[in-house]
Amino acid sequence: MISPTPYTELNQVLDELVSRVEAILEDDLVGAYLQGSFALGDYDRHSDVDFIVVTEDDLRSQQVDALQAMHDQVYQLDCAWAQHLEGSYIPQDILRHVSERGKELWYLDHGARSLVRSNHCNTLLVRWVVREEGVTLAGPPPSTLVEPITPKQLRAEIFKTLTTWGREILDDPAPYENHFYQAFIVLNYCRMLHDLHAGRPGSKRDGADWAKTNLQRRWSDLIDNAWTGRPNPAQKVQEPADPDTFARTLAFVDHVMAQSKQYMKRRQQRPTASAQSPGRE
Repeated sequence: MISPTPYTELNQVLDELVSRVEAILEDDLVGAYLQGSFALGDYDRHSDVDFIVVTEDDLRSQQVDALQAMHDQVYQLDCAWAQHLEGSYIPQDILRHVSERGKELWYLDHGARSLVRSNHCNTLLVRWVVREEGVTLAGPPPSTLVEPITPKQLRAEIFKTLTTWGREILDDPAPYENHFYQAFIVLNYCRMLHDLHAGRPGSKRDGADWAKTNLQRRWSDLIDNAWTGRPNPAQKVQEPADPDTFARTLAFVDHVMAQSKQYMKRRQQRPTASAQSPGRE
């Protein structure tokens, strides 16, 4: 593995991670890849480090136990990047077939030091990024491991995520009423609306810039403030959100949901048309 990122200390953490995974999984390791912002090329020192480890089959209980201990040790490395790893262990047959999305995998949440069962990474969007832009840390080219995914498939998944999560947020906003989630929600809704129009995944920066250009100007300061609020998520999740800003965030979610429904309706009416700009509606 040669300099998968521009950050020397992060490369050392990734080298340590992959070496330990190889020692635990041995022949059951198929490959390891960066996805997310470090694959899409729009990262900075505040970015999560999203990874995928592809395995021959489901992890055995002894392997899970060893990986749990390993991730606790990696978390304690004397490097801030070690606390920003996030990713999943996915059997190759599940990764290859889009019909297998949604099944729970062994998952390391951002800022966590142990694995849990989650379907967080088992999405078409993650498969697309791994296949088309994934950075190889170990193993064969990622394009050999995943079936092609069409823009139509991606749009359907993005629209479902955008509307389902949005309804959950609006119905019960209390769990999200902190500084971290307030900014996180704004940037993710920018990105999802951008990706819906583009028919391909983009980064949070792509989404923020696109939304400022294509949505009403009244949202621009909310988006800018969300971007500057990204550093120190562990601290910010403990801070209550500003009430006025949080109320505007909920209104933004509602607005993006409405925009997405209008866009999908227009696509259904003109199925062969290319993605159109929503204008400043």
